[in-house]
Amino acid sequence: MSKPTFSIQWHLTTKCEQRCKHCYLFNSSLAAEEAAGERLIDANTLFAIADDYVESCKRIGALPRVSLTGGNPLRHSHFWEVLDHFKKRGVKVHVLGNPFGITDDIAKTLVTKGVSKFQLSLDGLESTHDLMRQQESYKSTVNACRTLNQNGVNVAIMSTVSRMNMREMPMLAEKVVDMGARVFSFARFCLVDGDTSNLPTPNEYRSFLERMWGVFKRLEGRGTTFVLKDHLWNLYLYEIGEFQPKDTRGIIVDGCGVGISHLTILSDGSVYACRRFKSPVGKVPEQSLYDIFLSDRLNQYREVEKLEKCGKCNLFPYCRGCMAVSYSATGRWEAADPQCWR
Repeated sequence: MSKPTFSIQWHLTTKCEQRCKHCYLFNSSLAAEEAAGERLIDANTLFAIADDYVESCKRIGALPRVSLTGGNPLRHSHFWEVLDHFKKRGVKVHVLGNPFGITDDIAKTLVTKGVSKFQLSLDGLESTHDLMRQQESYKSTVNACRTLNQNGVNVAIMSTVSRMNMREMPMLAEKVVDMGARVFSFARFCLVDGDTSNLPTPNEYRSFLERMWGVFKRLEGRGTTFVLKDHLWNLYLYEIGEFQPKDTRGIIVDGCGVGISHLTILSDGSVYACRRFKSPVGKVPEQSLYDIFLSDRLNQYREVEKLEKCGKCNLFPYCRGCMAVSYSATGRWEAADPQCWR
C-alpha cells in the first residue's frame, strides 16, 4: 500500500507583478503585515523550516509534496537556494508562479534544480483574462508555456471559475490543449469584497460541470490531463454513475485536504489550514509542523459534526465541499457549500 502525501503550499513572498481582481493577497488587510514579516526571515530560517517539514513528513508517515508560490516565488531573494535545499533532501518541488520573467535560461535552471511542474493561470480567453489580471498577461502566459515546454518543464494551467468566465471555460480547455500544457484544472472563486453576484447558483454550477465533463471526454488522449480538482466533481460523477463510493469507515480519502493532508505556510511564517480563508493554526519556525498538524487548532477542521451539511452526506469522505468558498460567501467555514446542489 502506497504512503499518503502531506503537502505544503509555501508562499515564499508577497511580491507580484499582477494585481488580480480575485486575489486574496492584495485584497487582504493582513497583506502589509505579512510582507513586513517576510523581510525578517533569512535563508537559514527558510532551510530550517524546509528541514522541519521533511522530518514532520517522516514522523507522520507521509510522502512530502511541496508547492512553492507567492506572489511570484521567483522574486524571492532565496528562491533558488530553497530549491537547492529541497533537492538535497530528495524532495521534488512544484512551482506556482506567473509568466513574467520566464526565459530559456530560467526554464533550464528550473530543470537543473529539480522542478517537476510549473503552474500558470489562465482565467478565460484573452480579453477576459487580461481584464481580471492585467493587460498582456494572456500573451505572456502563452509565451511562458511555450518556453517552459521547450526546455523540458511540465506546465499546468489553472483557472479560477466564476460567473465572469464560466462560459469561456470549454473554449479555454481547447486552447490549453493546443498550447501543450500537461495539466488543466480549475477551482472555484472565493469572494474578496463581499459581492456575491459572481457566485454561480448550485444548479448553474452543476450544469457547468456537466458541460466541462463533455469537453474533457472529447479532448481525452490529446496530451493534457484534466485534473478534477473541485471536490464537487465527485458528487456529479456519482450522480451520472461514473463514481461508486466505498465504505471508508469514516476515513477521509479524497476531497478537501484541510486538516487531513495539507498545510499552507505564509511568507512571514504563519501557518494556515487553507490559504483561501482566514484559518491560522500556528507559526514556523517557532513551532514544528508536526506539532501544528496534531494541534487542537487544526483538529477543529476535522470534526465532522461541525460541518452543517457535509457531515450528513454519504459522500463526506470523498468531498467535504469547500470550506474556503463557504467562508467567503457566509463568513463561516462550517456553513453549507454555496454551490452544492444536493
